[in-house]
Amino acid sequence: MGMPVRHYYTAADLLDLPDDGNKYEVVHGELLVSPSPRMAHQGIVHRLDLLLGNYLIRHRVAAVFPGGDVHWGSDSLVIPDLLVVDLESVQRGDWSQINPPLLVIEVLSPSSTRQDRFTKRRLYQEMAIPRYWLVDATARVVEVWTPAATFPTVEHERVSWHPSGAPEPLTIELVELFREG
Repeated sequence: MGMPVRHYYTAADLLDLPDDGNKYEVVHGELLVSPSPRMAHQGIVHRLDLLLGNYLIRHRVAAVFPGGDVHWGSDSLVIPDLLVVDLESVQRGDWSQINPPLLVIEVLSPSSTRQDRFTKRRLYQEMAIPRYWLVDATARVVEVWTPAATFPTVEHERVSWHPSGAPEPLTIELVELFREG
């Protein structure tokens, strides 16, 4: 008895999937499906969005967006929790024409841990995303990945990011990020 044939998904295939509240992504032909995020997950995304947004308004070197379709070829389309793109990409106003993000952030959820930690992380490294933050609220840490890293730097107290052109880094205290409510 032979193995069942798996479908090789493309970004175009995502248009045919149901609008059922799930998030659909594809990485090198592999379909990734995540249910709607939990409230605690969204609270962390919201705090990060505010902190990054306020920093980037002050320093005007990039812009942060929740979600957004990031295309890499016909067989890879991801929707990160947050992504920071350069101002040139913002002016284009089209997700399919952005430059590689400067920072990508994924907040782990029980349903997305494997795909965020392995499948999407490897894609972000392959695409040479300068910084990928993997936020683990359960462990109360942020893993900082770079393109060449075999292992992340694990931040327990604070995480910093210093984009080109900014006079100072953004530093986020993790106790504030992971606060309740």
